[in-house]
Amino acid sequence: MAFVLALDQSTSATKALLFDDSGNCLDRESREHRQLYPRAGWVEHDAEEIWQNTLAVLRTVALRAAERNRELLCLSVTNQRETIVVFERRTGRPLRPAIVWQCRRGDEICAEHRAAGREDFVHRQTGLCLDAYFSASKLQWLVRQEPGLRTKLESGEALIGTIDTYLVYRLTGGEVFATDGSNASRTLLFDIGRLQWSEDLCSLWQVPSQALPEVRESAARFGETTLEGALPTPLPICGVMGDSQASLFAQRCFEPGMAKATFGTGSSVLLTIGAEPRLSTRGVVTTLAWVHRGRPTYAFEGIIICSAATLTWLRDRLGVISDLSEAQATAAALPDNGGVYLVPAFSGLGLPHWRPDARAAIVGLSSHSERRHVVRAGFESISYQLRDALEAMRGEAGVALKRLHGDGGPTANPWLMQFTADLTRAELAVPTMPDCSALGAAFAGLLGMGRFRTLEELSALPRTEVVYRPSMPPDRADRLVFGWRCAVRQTLCLSESLPA
Repeated sequence: MAFVLALDQSTSATKALLFDDSGNCLDRESREHRQLYPRAGWVEHDAEEIWQNTLAVLRTVALRAAERNRELLCLSVTNQRETIVVFERRTGRPLRPAIVWQCRRGDEICAEHRAAGREDFVHRQTGLCLDAYFSASKLQWLVRQEPGLRTKLESGEALIGTIDTYLVYRLTGGEVFATDGSNASRTLLFDIGRLQWSEDLCSLWQVPSQALPEVRESAARFGETTLEGALPTPLPICGVMGDSQASLFAQRCFEPGMAKATFGTGSSVLLTIGAEPRLSTRGVVTTLAWVHRGRPTYAFEGIIICSAATLTWLRDRLGVISDLSEAQATAAALPDNGGVYLVPAFSGLGLPHWRPDARAAIVGLSSHSERRHVVRAGFESISYQLRDALEAMRGEAGVALKRLHGDGGPTANPWLMQFTADLTRAELAVPTMPDCSALGAAFAGLLGMGRFRTLEELSALPRTEVVYRPSMPPDRADRLVFGWRCAVRQTLCLSESLPA
């Protein structure tokens, strides 16, 4: 028996998990970090706080598993993807707060490039759309605003990394400066066909290419760590993947036509398309899922910017619920939404709209509406957005999706999962272990360390899952979706009338 220590650094928290070599989770520890909002539309994290939380949770789980230290095979890492950190080469310390994937400060820069006719060029090289969701506009904003930072990047004093790169650098004491392809492909700086950083894209975004990390395969080795002395012997770091691709890997969606949806702060729907990149004309982005033994696997992705974060907003900002378990009971207790729809465009709308200017709205209120209808509308918005994304992806891929794999914290809500199956009219399979991103990274680590030799061996591991099948009459689902799309149209019209 071998064990893998896995780190899952997400938008809201940092988790350490212990897996055995069959994929069973034996232990976990979690610590939340602060969400920083310096101005409207801006989102930051304290990268030093994330590092300290990383050490704390990993050390806690490692200490509890001390009797298994000799059988501990590796540390694997999965992470929030497009969030970017600029840090000092000498110490690894961040030079400023991390700019989070949700942050919209790059909107004007993207608009400049779009007006200059560069959108097609960017799309052909990266598979992505020209949007501030991705990392490059955040970096261009930084070098424009802080010339001193650009000087440090050009001289080599400072380095650029997504969260995985930053944490691997800290974990290895600065010995390894590397990322994997799943994270590199989310920056708007990476050529997904050639599998390398693009000098043309770096020039376009004013990013010094020498400040970017080496790109390795997901199942490669990324050095060793002792967790700053907490482990008696160095532990290999093996298996690094962006969180959404890692969950696709955990669900073993290795063949074209297989799909998964991660329910998290935002949601990512990934549909495996095979070894050749295909570009969409409908707003679906193409991403590098992973590279294994030199062979890439690509996926279509539908991006939902605000998913379960809507529930956090209802609790922390609007104050209509005190905890998320109460919200679930509130939503399920009502027979319907009372005609109320919540369009959670707090940071714009993703697929199929890609409207960074959109702002959130609650639509359909009447004198009979109450707090519970708003809560239910918040839950329902997760499923409506998923249906919109799936419809766009189905049309692009030309496949009839019969089965969808789901993962993430909200999958523990049976009412939400059944509502999602009803709206999407697809069989929804939810594993009983929701931490699929961490599991996917652990699987990549087991593959890289030689515990498994092939993807087929991973596919053969047993699954424990709950399956939700559509039960709502199709005409009722269509009426609900029609109401949702009317609400979205109202929201977009309102956004166009608001001052910039």
